[in-house]
Amino acid sequence: MIVYMDGRSQSITGRPLSLQECVQTAIENNLDVKQSDLSMERAGVTMRQSKANLLPNIGGEINHTLNQGRSIDLSTNSYVNQQQTSGSYSLSGNVTLFNGLRLLNTLKSSQYAYEASKMELQTSKDQLMLNVILAYLQILSSTDLLQQAQKQVDVTQKQVERLEVMNQEGAIKPSDLSDMKGQLADNKVTIINSQNNLDAARLALSQLMNVQYNRELQVERLRADQVEMNYTTLPDSIFSIALQQLAIIKAADLRTKSAEKAVQAARGSLFPSVGLGAGFYTPYSSTARDSSNRKIEYYDQLSNNYRTYVGVGISIPIFNNLRYRNQIALAKIDLKSASYTAQTKQIQLKQNIEQDHFNMTAAKNRYQALLEQVAAYTESFRAAEARFNAGATTSIDYLIAKNNLDRANVNLIIARYDYILRTKILDYYQGKPLW
Repeated sequence: MIVYMDGRSQSITGRPLSLQECVQTAIENNLDVKQSDLSMERAGVTMRQSKANLLPNIGGEINHTLNQGRSIDLSTNSYVNQQQTSGSYSLSGNVTLFNGLRLLNTLKSSQYAYEASKMELQTSKDQLMLNVILAYLQILSSTDLLQQAQKQVDVTQKQVERLEVMNQEGAIKPSDLSDMKGQLADNKVTIINSQNNLDAARLALSQLMNVQYNRELQVERLRADQVEMNYTTLPDSIFSIALQQLAIIKAADLRTKSAEKAVQAARGSLFPSVGLGAGFYTPYSSTARDSSNRKIEYYDQLSNNYRTYVGVGISIPIFNNLRYRNQIALAKIDLKSASYTAQTKQIQLKQNIEQDHFNMTAAKNRYQALLEQVAAYTESFRAAEARFNAGATTSIDYLIAKNNLDRANVNLIIARYDYILRTKILDYYQGKPLW
């Protein structure tokens, strides 16, 4: 049972979790990913507002007033000294026709920023995914090391039991038995350490998935076809693909494009701004009279008194305390910063690929060498065990052969998962499926 931090639960009783399930659970629950999602939504709102800024601005106004004493009669526009009620209704609108393309460039800048925020959200997911893969492989590695430690205990335990019988018969030196018991105790300590490492790996994965820690958490084994043991793609080829695939590179490029449009938008402030305005207005007054001194009805006033207007205005920036010039200068600095960030991301990516490819090659060579070492030490231990059981050698020789084999097996397990991790990272750079 997976228990989420918000109280939801998902039953996984009786089956191990797949790598895909672990990644999906982590992405669903991770708060950093949720924050990135909110940043994307915020950028989307900003983009929509930039689009809306191109539309006309339309507003209406309704006023009703009760006047006492001296006031303006809206029907004659002259002063009266009596109680009256008056009202007015207006509708107006304006639209920017030209402002140095500032609105259009601001819209393009916000569109690039929105697309960049999408890529940054994906980057957040990608980084979390790599951390989950590392923790997942650590569980598999720790599980294999624990099984190896248990095998070591089984082998040593059988020797202790055999030597105890022989010691009772006086057929061996007592030191042979004590040496073997010491080896058994050392193997049991290794089991404890291996179990602790496995529990720590389970805890790390649980925390990445943001679920309640379960000491019985199990994960699926990787199939043989999920591990490429002959990785031949070169770093330069991986880098070329990564430049086209990785969200972190796309995000940096989009931020640069957004900053370029922001500079153009800032420059638009130096140009004149042309706007079109239009409106409708009609008043009402309770003191309005016709030529026969009869009160003019409400709806008649509204239809008789209305007026409309339309006009074009030009605003020319002449001097504004260098505000616009400084805004352009700041926008250019932001552009340089975004460009440097994009270049830095590419340099870091190239260096990471080169380092990870080197680590992968080193892990592969180490794994292949350890395969040969394990095979050699297996034969050596088989011979040492046979001689020891026959009483032809000492316990020291036996333990040396056993420890050599145990150490080689442990190193082989570590090298194998180190190699798998490096290949997964290189696959990630190329946008290949990781499960």
